Amino acid sequence: MDQMDQYLCVCGWVYDPELGDSEGGIAPGTPFKDLPDDWVCPVCQLGKDAFTPM
Repeated sequence: MDQMDQYLCVCGWVYDPELGDSEGGIAPGTPFKDLPDDWVCPVCQLGKDAFTPM
């Protein structure tokens, strides 16, 4: 699996590594695997374990 794949949260929000997460302080170009362990979905506040690769 490519490290720049998008990941889908159970709430429907998509983490796109090309966009990052400006609200969470994640710079564009950050692969999902490199997100901090305490990062949460900006919509539902669930952690990385709530995401599946697309």
